[in-house]
Amino acid sequence: MSKEAQITAEELRQNVAPDMEQLLQEVARAINEARAGAIITDSEEPVRQAIALFRQKLYERAVQLAAGKAAKAAFSPSAQRQERSAGPEQRSARR
Repeated sequence: MSKEAQITAEELRQNVAPDMEQLLQEVARAINEARAGAIITDSEEPVRQAIALFRQKLYERAVQLAAGKAAKAAFSPSAQRQERSAGPEQRSARR
């Protein structure tokens, strides 16, 4: 992956913060709604499903961030200036 397309943990954290908050709420809800003496039995599957959904969203967002950065880097004005300066000089205007 090009250096321009690399993402940081902080960028990803900011992007998935709402999803993380939702995951935490779902885990807390699953634990709180479990019957006394059956916390693991009652909460394990809802927590597993919440984590699976979060994992999917996290990966999608990471790939989207990287793809967006790569696209932005591919069309950066500074890259276009470098390409133009490397090419032949522009013709003079018609009389």
